[in-house]
Amino acid sequence: MKLIIDGREVVAQPGQSLLDIISQLGLISGKLSEDPLAARIAGEVFTLNYIPVRQKDAGENPNTRRAMAASGGEIKLLRYSDPAGKDAYVRTAQFVIFLALNRLWPNARARMTCTLGPGLYIDVKNAPGFTAECMKTEMKRIIGENIPLLRRRVSTADAIRYFEGRGDEDKARLLKWRTVEYFDEYAYGDFRDYYYGEMAPSTGYLKVWDIRSAENGFLFLFPDDQCPDQVGTYEHMPHFLSVFNEGERWCELMECETVADLNGLVESGRIRELIRVNEALHEKRYSQVADMVCQRGAKAVMLAGPSSSGKTTSANRLATQLRVHGKKPVLMSLDDYYLDREKIAPGPDGKLDLEHINTIDTDLFKEQIAQLLRGEEVEIPTFSFKLGRRVWNGHRMRLSPDSVIIVEGLHALNPVLSPKGIDSNLIFKMYVSPLLPLNLDDHNRIPTSYLRLLRRIVRDFEGRGATVQHTMSMWDSVRRGEKIWIFPFQENADVIFNSSTLYELAVLKKHIYPLLTAVQPEDPWYDEVRSVVKILNFVQEADVDDEIPPTSLVREFIGGNTFYRK
Repeated sequence: MKLIIDGREVVAQPGQSLLDIISQLGLISGKLSEDPLAARIAGEVFTLNYIPVRQKDAGENPNTRRAMAASGGEIKLLRYSDPAGKDAYVRTAQFVIFLALNRLWPNARARMTCTLGPGLYIDVKNAPGFTAECMKTEMKRIIGENIPLLRRRVSTADAIRYFEGRGDEDKARLLKWRTVEYFDEYAYGDFRDYYYGEMAPSTGYLKVWDIRSAENGFLFLFPDDQCPDQVGTYEHMPHFLSVFNEGERWCELMECETVADLNGLVESGRIRELIRVNEALHEKRYSQVADMVCQRGAKAVMLAGPSSSGKTTSANRLATQLRVHGKKPVLMSLDDYYLDREKIAPGPDGKLDLEHINTIDTDLFKEQIAQLLRGEEVEIPTFSFKLGRRVWNGHRMRLSPDSVIIVEGLHALNPVLSPKGIDSNLIFKMYVSPLLPLNLDDHNRIPTSYLRLLRRIVRDFEGRGATVQHTMSMWDSVRRGEKIWIFPFQENADVIFNSSTLYELAVLKKHIYPLLTAVQPEDPWYDEVRSVVKILNFVQEADVDDEIPPTSLVREFIGGNTFYRK
C-alpha cells in the first residue's frame, strides 16, 4: 500500500510498523526536537507501533484499515512541538515514573497533583527512605532498558480485581463506573497502568527530563517547549502552588478528591450539597479579595485570566462585594482598547493573532487609566466587533472618591499596561483561573485546560450556536497565546482566584456530551475531542441546574447568569 508520510511517498509492506517505515526513511536522529513520537491519521493519533497494513489485509482483496482508508494513506508525524506529540511524551514519562516507584516502593501511594511551569508535581506517601535521587537513578535504568510500550486489552472486571489486589482503590473505584466490558492498559512485569492516550514506542524515547526534590514528593521537569532538546527552566511559583494546595483542601472538605467521589455524590443526591458548599467557598473568597482591595486603598483592580476562566463573572461578583464596603465599582473591559482590525498586521500564516498584546492600544489605555486615577475625566472608547473598530459614543467617565475601577481582560497583568508615575498601591492585581484539583485517579489528573475547553464549547454552543469544530479550530491558537501573554505574569498577581468548581464536570456533561460523541474519527479534531470524551465517559451526569445560583461562575457558560441581563 502506498503511504504519504510527511509528504514523502513510500510503499508499506504488510506487517511493517510506522516505526519500521520511518526508520528506513532515516527520520530517527536521536534528538527529541526532530524525532517523531506518534502519528496522526485522519483525525486520530496512533502510536508509532501501529501497523498500517496487516498481514491479513495483504491478500488479493485487502480490507484497508479504517483510519488508512479515511486518510487516503496520508500520515502526519507528530513531534514534541505538536500538542499531541507532547501529550504522548508526557504519558511515556508517567509510565516510567510510576514503574520506577513500583519497583522501589511497591507500597507507596503516589499522586499527580498539579503542573508548575514545565514541571509536574508528584506527591509521595508511604515510601520509607524516599529520595528524588533514587527515583532519578531508577528512571534512568528503565529508560536504558528501552521497554516497548504496547497496549493490551483486558476485561474491565479483570482490571478491577488487579487494582483491588494491589490496594489501588482509586483506580478500582473509577473503573466500576466504566460502562464497557473492556479496559486498555500498558503492562511490564507485574506493573499495569493506563494514561488515556497514546505513548511513544518505548521508554527509551524519554530523552530530556530531570527530577528535583520537593516537599512531600518531587517535581518532574519536562523539555522546554521552545527548545525541546533541553530541560525546561523551573521558576518557583509560590502563589500558584498555594492556591492549588487550597483547592486540594477544598476537595478534602467536600469529600470529593476523585471522579469516583464525584460520581458517588451524584448518585446519592449529595451533589446539591456540594454545589451549595462550593458556591459558598467562592463567595467567601470574593469577599476576602474585596477586603484586600479596600485595605490596600486601591482605586483600580486589574483582573486577568486565560480563556473561559470566568473573568467576567468574577469582575461582577467582586463589584458586588465592593459595594458591601460602600464602594462604587466601575467595570471596564480591555476589549474596548482593541486596535481597529485594519491596523493589525497579519501573522506569518496570514491570519490575525487576536491573542497578541499588540492588538491592544496600550498607549491609550495607560494614558486613560492614569488620567482616571488622577481624578480627571476621560472619554472611554467602545469596540464594535461587528464593525471591527473602535467607536466613540460620548461615554465619559470620572472617578468619585469611593470609585474602584475593575479592568477585565486577557492581558490585564501584562506590565506593558502599567501606567507610569502612578503609585503602585493604587492598582490591585487579580488572576483568575480554574485550577481544578479533581483527579481521575492518583495517576491521572484532569488538566485545567480540559475544563476550560469544555466551558468554552458549552458557551459557544449554548450562547452562539457554534459547532464543536468551530471552537476547536481556534483552541490551539488560544493556547499558544496564553503561554506567551498570560501565564508568564500570573505570579505577579496580588491574589490568584481558583474559579473551578468540583461539581461542574457532572453538569457540563449534560450540556455537551452528545455533541462531543457525534464527532467522527474522520474529523480533523476527533483526537482532541476524544481526549475530553475519555474523561467524561467516567463522569456521571447530573441534572441539577436548578441548584446553581444565577450569579455562579458556571452560569457564565451554561446560561442563566443574571449579570448578563440588561
